[in-house]
Amino acid sequence: MTAGNLVAGIDSSTQSCKVTVVDADTGAIVREAKAPHPDTTEVDPRHWWDALTDAGSGLLDDVRALAVAGQQHGLVALDADGAVVRPALLWHDTRSADAASDLITEFGGPAAWAEAVGSVPVASFTVTKLRWVAEHEPDIAARIARVLLPHDWLTWRLLGADAEPVTDGGDASGTGYWSPAEREYRNDVVRLAFGAEVALPRVAAPAEVVGELNSGALVAPGTGDNMGAALGLGARPGDVVVSVGTSGTVFAVHPCSVADPSGTVAGFCDATGRYLPLVCTLNAARVLGATAQLLGVDLDGVDRLALAAAPGADGLVLLPYLDGERTPNLPGAAGSLHGLRRDTMTPENLARAAVEGMLCGLADGLDALRALGVDVRRVLLVGGGARSAAVREAAPTVLGAPVTVPSPGEYVAIGAARQAAWALTGAEEPPEWPLREATVLDDIDDAAGERIRGHYADARGAVFGC
Repeated sequence: MTAGNLVAGIDSSTQSCKVTVVDADTGAIVREAKAPHPDTTEVDPRHWWDALTDAGSGLLDDVRALAVAGQQHGLVALDADGAVVRPALLWHDTRSADAASDLITEFGGPAAWAEAVGSVPVASFTVTKLRWVAEHEPDIAARIARVLLPHDWLTWRLLGADAEPVTDGGDASGTGYWSPAEREYRNDVVRLAFGAEVALPRVAAPAEVVGELNSGALVAPGTGDNMGAALGLGARPGDVVVSVGTSGTVFAVHPCSVADPSGTVAGFCDATGRYLPLVCTLNAARVLGATAQLLGVDLDGVDRLALAAAPGADGLVLLPYLDGERTPNLPGAAGSLHGLRRDTMTPENLARAAVEGMLCGLADGLDALRALGVDVRRVLLVGGGARSAAVREAAPTVLGAPVTVPSPGEYVAIGAARQAAWALTGAEEPPEWPLREATVLDDIDDAAGERIRGHYADARGAVFGC
């Protein structure tokens, strides 16, 4: 490839669509744009297309290849003509929690699920949403002929209705009906959940060229957002990514598949043909936003207050399950404060407890990966929440490990762009792009970390017994 070859990565996330154009040889960002998505747990996919059209206007004319990375798990249901039959149910829509419980029992229990598809279903997973539609909307279910994921649908729209719908192993592994170990769909699981088989997208190879735009730009298969982030960060075995975004995720590139019958770790694939064991919490950066609103300050104000409090917030603990929770699996839970006394009931302690409570859930995820044999040599802290000075200050102590914070960036979109560049070259491995400037945080107070996590575990156990 010669200098000046441009590729584009598209991150169609829960909250917005980001388009990043990158120099394929160096990884340097050339231009970026974004457009918002509706803030809801179900959405007409046409809003994603409109946002992509808006954000991509004028940015994509000269790119040679592109790929889409998108929010995982969402159910995009189509009829035989390819028309959307209902708003897409998104990952954080928890109405299918009962369906998840029923499916676990019907298939033979958590261990059977983990062995079959690498994960135990929770309300986030696509398979549970299929069951919910079948049970609660039978007339709509009768019209469903094909099911896609959000990134699959956008890739298909880019290529045109006559194109073959495709996905990749990374995003497919989050459905609950594709086996990462066997690299194949489990149609028996689809029948169990939905009562019938439906057409599913072909799972393309990681760097396969799946089509071409009218402009001549090649299209790569795309992937899920967490897989895109790992690719954008250049994560390798030994790296664990802690992402503080709309959701909180802890994931690692791993050489072999995992199966966790407890359901804490989802045994996903990554976007390169390896694996991406992952723990997800529903409540991450939005906990900080909600705390800011409660205290009548902005996010910088939450930082100032939290940094003014001592580690441990004088024993004040926030269980930050504001939207229910996925890990631990408590879809009907609410947040709660513990350790309230007159001397602890201060804005500073509340802000600190919000930061530490959010991080404690992610620290539990890090421990769960270690328990499955995942090598943890470096922790990469990313996402909107990583911009918080209080989060950066508390993270090494709560996580119990040195933390590397790359400079802020749209790493999901960068990962999609890296996949596009990989497809363009036809090489065996993705191109080597340097990690953007990073800060290493290694000020760890082990005693404070044990105290904070102990108080958090005690509060969770007292309320939820887990």
